[in-house]
Amino acid sequence: MGTRFLPATKAMPKEMLPVVDTPTIQYVVEEAVAAGLDDILLVTGRGKGALEDYFDSDPELEEVLEAKGDTAGLELIRESNELAAVHYIRQGAPKGLGHAVLCAARHVGNEPFAVLLGDDFTEPGDPLLRRMLEVRARYGGSVVALMEVGMDQVSLYGAVALEPTDEDDVVRVTDLVEKPDPEDAPSNQVVIGRYVCDPAVFGVLRRTPPGRGGEIQLTDALMTLTRTAPADGGGVRGVLFHGRRFDTGNRVDYLRTIVQFACERPDVADEFVPWLRKYLDNLG
Repeated sequence: MGTRFLPATKAMPKEMLPVVDTPTIQYVVEEAVAAGLDDILLVTGRGKGALEDYFDSDPELEEVLEAKGDTAGLELIRESNELAAVHYIRQGAPKGLGHAVLCAARHVGNEPFAVLLGDDFTEPGDPLLRRMLEVRARYGGSVVALMEVGMDQVSLYGAVALEPTDEDDVVRVTDLVEKPDPEDAPSNQVVIGRYVCDPAVFGVLRRTPPGRGGEIQLTDALMTLTRTAPADGGGVRGVLFHGRRFDTGNRVDYLRTIVQFACERPDVADEFVPWLRKYLDNLG
């Protein structure tokens, strides 16, 4: 519900908050498309109609831009509705990520699928998701993205117990604990918001009771799959992520993301970076 960004999210979805001038959700969809996925289902809810509008055409705006001869603006707004085939389903009530995934069951059918959370994304061009799809194709089962964090941060994520494989960036997940206390965490490798799931997860989710926070957790279903799959196939594997991840789910990380993008975009940096240096110098 985006409560960390009130009052802005009273009237707009948090996924539409811009990073400079591009909504977070566009970076997420672009990440999926870059990995070869062009059929996108957005699981939405009440008050998130702006997501559907964003990925739709806007004939009135296009007409105004055409009349002004603004071809660059036309390309920008058409880009979002030409990225992929985008579909929508409403969750109804915020019952957890596992419940949101379950809402996609009819659309997905009996196919493997990727889950990308809408408030974080990897650096454009990073091969993480494509690599996860390769690991799924080789081993079957489900695949999660893992990132090393400090032990003081493990309680914010799902932490995993793992075993190495013959590939340096791939591990076998043997257990998964959602938001553990640091002393109970099996490791400081945590699941970030990228999953490639076997369709078997739907059957497990239907049997998964609400967990922490009264929500149906996707990690609980994945934990069941890790414990019931044979060691030589299926189960859950992890891809170790060492790239840059941008989290827009809280205010400070969102501001960091904006500053990083502004400092690295050629069309903005020439003016923004000198101003930022001067501003910080004045702060003393």
